[in-house]
Amino acid sequence: MTSISGAEMVDWNLAVATATRLVRPGPEVTRGEARAVVAELRGHARTSERHVREFTRMIPEGAAVPDTPVLVVDRAGWVKANVAGFRELLMPLLGKMQDRRANAPGGAVLGAFGGKVTGVELGMLLSFLASRVLGQYETFAPASRDLPAAAAGGRLLLVAPNIVHVERELEVAPHDFRLWVCLHEETHRTQFTAVPWLRAHLEGEIQTFLGATDVDPMTVLERIREAAQSFAGARPDAESGDDEGRSLVELVQTPEQREILGRLTAVMSLLEGHADFVMDGVGPQVVPSVAEIREKFQQRRASGAGRLDAALRKLLGLDAKLRQYRDGERFVRAIVGQVGMDGFNRVWTSPNTLPTKAEIDRPADWVARVHGKGSEGGGERRQG
Repeated sequence: MTSISGAEMVDWNLAVATATRLVRPGPEVTRGEARAVVAELRGHARTSERHVREFTRMIPEGAAVPDTPVLVVDRAGWVKANVAGFRELLMPLLGKMQDRRANAPGGAVLGAFGGKVTGVELGMLLSFLASRVLGQYETFAPASRDLPAAAAGGRLLLVAPNIVHVERELEVAPHDFRLWVCLHEETHRTQFTAVPWLRAHLEGEIQTFLGATDVDPMTVLERIREAAQSFAGARPDAESGDDEGRSLVELVQTPEQREILGRLTAVMSLLEGHADFVMDGVGPQVVPSVAEIREKFQQRRASGAGRLDAALRKLLGLDAKLRQYRDGERFVRAIVGQVGMDGFNRVWTSPNTLPTKAEIDRPADWVARVHGKGSEGGGERRQG
């Protein structure tokens, strides 16, 4: 792996500083209210653990539960956590790009300014996202002072100001909404602690995808610049009626990458859809107003927030994420309806029992492959 030193492709510290400076302030709360929100979210995270395990029948392996921390953070804290994760995950690709940049004409100039330009523009994007994320299981969190070595596989982040903002916007019961959000995020933590091979499998797929990337550094910088200019309202075609911008995912070039991306899309649809299914399945037992919350939240998801927000969602691939929630939840619901929860849980047996992208749309095909037609047999499994 190439060591990234000197003039980096991304000035990560500048990205954090830029995002922290630009991120919008959260809702107004008193110091006492803030302490109460943090305490309640931590309590909901603990109780959600039991609810999710009982509903899913997924139990972390070993006598003790892996020590995955629950961190209640503000918007700046979310930025810092994600920059650390991005840096860890993208290091091989950035090392490859830095080598290519050093040998290119004008590489010295790009080395002097490119990292800072990219840091500022990445910070602008993170400031946009930091006000929208409610919670996150940070799968690829690096080891740090606040993350014990034993827990380096992940941590649960709950973004308190965003949760308060949305519950006020939707005019729903705060206690119920906070627990509902925690059920979704706790499901993600359970997925990774109860399925020990899942993290390594995902990381392997992502690194293979990144390793197959052969992108000119200036192309990447241009895509980030397009996103940042959209955020700033400065894109030249903003009023032209042209398409709202290209997705960063369009950097995919090779058939191998497209195949990997299809597998990753299927896995993310499964994980997000499963979390939505669980939060709604547990909800009626512990969240009295779950039906109202789900209806209002779905309306909020579907409505978007105008042209600028739609442009950024497209550019960052967030439209695809919204489809993952919908398609994945429909897949999980169909499978549980056909073969029950235990039958569905065979999806976690190995990478070969994960659904393909086509099976997400056709759940019966997954049942036929994994369970065998009309039986509980093993069926033929996908390879690789």
